[in-house]
Amino acid sequence: MKKLAFILVLAVFAASCGGNNDTSNANEPTAPADTKTTENGNPSYDPKRGEGKFTKVEVGESLDVAKATNGEKVYSVKCSGCHKLSEERLVGPGWKGVTVRHTPEWIMNFSTNTDAMLNKDPKAQAQLEICLVRMPNQNLSDDDARNLYEFMRKVDGAK
Repeated sequence: MKKLAFILVLAVFAASCGGNNDTSNANEPTAPADTKTTENGNPSYDPKRGEGKFTKVEVGESLDVAKATNGEKVYSVKCSGCHKLSEERLVGPGWKGVTVRHTPEWIMNFSTNTDAMLNKDPKAQAQLEICLVRMPNQNLSDDDARNLYEFMRKVDGAK
């Protein structure tokens, strides 16, 4: 019985050591090829290096009530478990004042392209340092993100 247990442990050990010979560190951050570098080779600071397709979001003077209503539905299903509508942090930061602190483009890019923003954007990384939990990708559509932004405007008092 002892021999069988020894052989089993040896087999598990051998199986766990074999396989991938790749010595690169997949978790090591790399700078994009087009990023400018400083004298010491580090990427230069670019406050707009986040990722996303939204470069210009048209926001009207008055609140789009239909979009805000749809955004509230998205919030209740996908966001309310981690975000409060006040300034209080739950898991993620509170939403009160979020449309003052961030541009519509940043909010919508973060909502739809969370992982890339957390990996590259300094503002998103600063929030991660405060909250200590990565926001999961909620797979929001562009329309959901726009509706959610309009709901955020409503929370911030837009009329």
